[in-house]
Amino acid sequence: MKLSDFKYPLPRNLISKHPAKPRDAARLMVLHRSDESITEKRFSDIIDYFSKGDCLVVNQTKVFAARLFGKKEKTNAKIEVFLLRELNQEDNIWDVIVDPARKVRIGNKIYFDDGKIWCEVIDNTTSRGRTVRFNYKNDLFKVIERIGMTPLPYYIKREPVEEDKETYQTVYAKHIGSVAAPTAGLHFTKRLLAAIEKKGVRIAPVTLHLGLGSFRPVEVEDLSKHKMDSEYFEVPQATADMVNRTIDSRGHVFVAGTSTARAVESSVTTTGHLKANKGWTDKFIFPPYDFKIADRLITNFHMPESTLLMLASAFGGRDFIMKAYKKAIKEKWRFYSYGDAMLIM
Repeated sequence: MKLSDFKYPLPRNLISKHPAKPRDAARLMVLHRSDESITEKRFSDIIDYFSKGDCLVVNQTKVFAARLFGKKEKTNAKIEVFLLRELNQEDNIWDVIVDPARKVRIGNKIYFDDGKIWCEVIDNTTSRGRTVRFNYKNDLFKVIERIGMTPLPYYIKREPVEEDKETYQTVYAKHIGSVAAPTAGLHFTKRLLAAIEKKGVRIAPVTLHLGLGSFRPVEVEDLSKHKMDSEYFEVPQATADMVNRTIDSRGHVFVAGTSTARAVESSVTTTGHLKANKGWTDKFIFPPYDFKIADRLITNFHMPESTLLMLASAFGGRDFIMKAYKKAIKEKWRFYSYGDAMLIM
């Protein structure tokens, strides 16, 4: 597999700027790997594909308002500070991206919230990356939620609004730490999840905090040379137990999203079971790959040449997935984070 194998033309008008209302009203394309047939449904119909004894693994990460706009000391130049991840909680040190980067140097201070909050640049990491230290010693996340903006992906060509704080978040989000939503999970409503549980399906939570690596372009034609950004994940013991009971009883393990798939596939025992684990993963899944845990994948329609599309292709088969994408484009399905969904069986 090469990078160019995952290139396809997408009309810009198919990139969804707003989610379906209600969430589970989005379209659902069901891909049957056994005979490569395709069925068209609504996302709310996904309940029909679950059976008693199955398991649904979800990513409970919570997106925070990572886009901050401040003013540089002395010049008052407007600077965007995009928070990537907290490096040191005690000292409030963060990895960030700044824009415009040419104006931000080591030693500069950037002020927010009418000057009450500020950060000082203490290191350069990449051309736009910086390490900063905030002056605030209490719970900085509370301040971020008040003064920050929802980090909508760059391809959604509009400014975030208050509604995005709810819609760009799964209904089961719990553990704060992501700068991008696990978008396959955005389609679930509390009512739909309750109905799935009532059917005898176990809901098994994991956490993987998504960074901007989800959107970082792959720059090498030889995929074996691509390096994923490391992201923090946790698989609780209770989740491992639920998933393993499902595997042992020959039920199906549904995985909601590529981030969830990476979390569980990063924590596999030699017997093909899930183990409790936490730490950092840079696992890159692309064809060919033998999935050990997931045997049903719920996902969105992803960007060309993206690692997310490659993971979906590893699960469904590259040719079958590209056939489905061609059909989706022809029939004007909605693409990317706020778009429609796919269930690969």
